[in-house]
Amino acid sequence: MGLYLQGLTMGLAYIAPIGMQNLFVINSALTRTRRNALITALIVVLFDMSLSLSCFFGVGALMEAHPWLETIVLGLGGLIVVKIGLGLLLPKKKAAAQGTAADAAASNSSAAIAQSVAGTAARPQHMGMRGLLDTIGTACVVTWFNPQAIIDGTLMLGAFAATLSAQQTTPFITGVETASVMWFMGVTLVVNAFAHKFSPKIIDVLNRVCGGVITLYGVKLLVDFALAVL
Repeated sequence: MGLYLQGLTMGLAYIAPIGMQNLFVINSALTRTRRNALITALIVVLFDMSLSLSCFFGVGALMEAHPWLETIVLGLGGLIVVKIGLGLLLPKKKAAAQGTAADAAASNSSAAIAQSVAGTAARPQHMGMRGLLDTIGTACVVTWFNPQAIIDGTLMLGAFAATLSAQQTTPFITGVETASVMWFMGVTLVVNAFAHKFSPKIIDVLNRVCGGVITLYGVKLLVDFALAVL
């Protein structure tokens, strides 16, 4: 139990700092139904588990041994992350027009206004196959296309793994994986529960802030890629 709790606390320390994963999960919790937001969180959890397991068993060492692999991930990851960030920062005009039309329609009756404030009118009730595939792709990118996060995770988790015996490994890494489930599911439930208190305009501003930060992450990856190439 002591090793499990140690893994749990280390897992929370590894996940909690605000990063692309957290911004993606928070944005989903603000703009989607609880069901869809939880599906998104679960997908992120699965990718995060795969990352922490890989870091625990030393995938970062592989990148350090083969610099060309890190360079590829930096370049490809930077481009995709920038695209995701700009998609949030600069929504398509068509989507914006639909949002304006929805707001205008909502203002026609008090019931519609209440529904708009609650956020249910603007949230798709079913994610759909295309939405699910987009979510899986984005969750993969915000988790795996950041080589610095992989190397840092290896330094934190992989170094600790070297001090554990075979019998001690299982409870420790189980604690780390539990932290991933607790954090992302907890953040989703809390943010989604209070999302109705935000007006559509505030949610739009938060959406753009998330997009701006994610774009900066992508730009940083591209800068690191350019430095690695040069």
